Amino acid sequence: MSTVRSEKMLDEGGKSIVALMAALMASVFAFQLNASMLSPALTTMERGLNTSSSQISLTQTVFFTACALFSLFLPRLGDLAGRKKVLLGMLSITAIGCVVSALAVNVPMLMVGRVMQGVCGPVVPMTLIMLHAKVTEDAKYARLMSILTSVNGGIGGVDAILGGWLAGTFGFRSVFWVMVGVAVVAIVLVSMFADESTAKETPKMDWAGAIVLGIAFLAAYLAINEIQKLGDANWVLVAIEVVAAAVAFVIFWKVENRNPAPMVTTHYLKQPRTWGLLLTTLLTMTGVFAIMNGVVPALAQDGKFGTGLGADVVSFATLTPYALVGLVFGVVAGVLASQFGYHRMLRVGILVSLVGVLFGVYVAHFPSVWALLVISVVLGVAYAGTANIMLNGLGIVLSPDDNPGYLPGLNAGAFNLGAGLSYAVLYAVMNAFAGSSGGTAGYSAAMIASAVLLGLALLASFAIPKLERAA
Repeated sequence: MSTVRSEKMLDEGGKSIVALMAALMASVFAFQLNASMLSPALTTMERGLNTSSSQISLTQTVFFTACALFSLFLPRLGDLAGRKKVLLGMLSITAIGCVVSALAVNVPMLMVGRVMQGVCGPVVPMTLIMLHAKVTEDAKYARLMSILTSVNGGIGGVDAILGGWLAGTFGFRSVFWVMVGVAVVAIVLVSMFADESTAKETPKMDWAGAIVLGIAFLAAYLAINEIQKLGDANWVLVAIEVVAAAVAFVIFWKVENRNPAPMVTTHYLKQPRTWGLLLTTLLTMTGVFAIMNGVVPALAQDGKFGTGLGADVVSFATLTPYALVGLVFGVVAGVLASQFGYHRMLRVGILVSLVGVLFGVYVAHFPSVWALLVISVVLGVAYAGTANIMLNGLGIVLSPDDNPGYLPGLNAGAFNLGAGLSYAVLYAVMNAFAGSSGGTAGYSAAMIASAVLLGLALLASFAIPKLERAA
C-alpha cells in the first residue's frame, strides 16, 4: 500500500509532485508579496523618502505596468528557451529589484527597483504552464491549479497585514528585505524540484512581434490610466494614446502574418478560444475589480452615506474576508471544476458575482458592517475563489500544444487592462450619479454598472469553446 501511494506522489521524472508544488507555490508567494504587501506601507514610504503621495503612487503604477508588459511575452519565451530557466531568471531579477528598492535613497531609484520587480508579473501563468507540463490528467490538474491560483487573490489578507506591521515597526525597507528572502527561497526550491520543459516546437523568439505588441498594450494602458483622472484627464493625450495603440496593433498583425514563427499566429487570434476568453476576462475584471478594491472600502469609510469605519479597521470588514474566503474556496472550486468542468464553474462564479453586486445596491441604501461583510464574502467565493481561478485555468488548458504560452500571456494582459478599466468606468458612473443625486445614488449606480458588465461577461463566456488542445 505504501509503495503504491509513494509511486502516485512521483511524476515521470521521479520528483515529488508535492515538492514541485512547494517550489511553484513559493514562486507565486514571491510575486504576490511584491503586488500586495506594500499597500499599507505607502504612507511610511512617503515619509521615509521625503516625497509626495502622488510620487509613491506612481511607483505602484510603474510596477503594475511592468507586470502587464512582461506578462505578454515571457510565457512565450519560456516555451522556447525553457520555462524553468526563464522562471529562475524572473525570480532572480525580482530579488535584485527588491534589493534596489530596499536601498533606494530617492523615488527614481525606487522606480528602477519596482520596474525590476515587475518582471515577476507572469509568475502565475508560468507556474501553471510548468505544472500542466507535468500533470496532464485534467481532473488532477484542476485541483492543483486551483491551489496555486487561489494565492493570486492575496494570501488571505495576511500579506497586507504583515506589510503594515513591518513598515510600522521596522520601516518600509524591511518589507522589501522580506520579499528578497521569499524570492531567494523560491529560487532555491525551483532549482531543486522543478524540471525543465519547452513547447513541442522551439523556433527563435519573435522579438519584433513582442515589442510592437508591448507598445500597443502600453499605449492602451496609459490611456486607461489617464481616463481614470476623469475631470482632470487630458483627453487630447487619451486620443493620441488610443490611436497609437490601434496603429501599433495593426502593425503587430502585419508583423505576425509575415513571420514564419510568430509570437502569436493571427490564426489563433481569430479563434474563439482566444477572443472569447480574453473578452470574458476583460469584462469580468472591469465589472468586479474596482468594486472590492475601491467602491466597497469607500462606502465602508464614508461617514455620511456609509458606515464610517476607520481606515485602520475597514480591511477587516471588506478586503480581509474577501481575500481569506477566496483563498480557502479556491481549492474547493478546483475540486468542483474537476467534476463539473471549467466552463460551468466559471459561469456560476460570474452569475453569483452578479447577484453579489446587486446585493450591493441594498448595501448602498442600508449600509452596515454585516452587509459589508456579506458582499465581501459572496464576492470572495464567487470571483476571487471561482471566476478568477477558472479564467486562469482556461488560459492554460485552451492553449494549443505548439504555443502554450501565448494565451496565458494575453490573458494576463486582459486581467491588467480590466483592472484599470474597472476604476475608469465604475468610478466615472459613481461620481456622475453622486454629483447629481448624492452619495447613495453614486454607490448604487456603480453596483448596477458592475452588474451590467458581469452580465455581458456571462454572455461572452458562452463563446469560449470546450477544452481542446489541438494545435
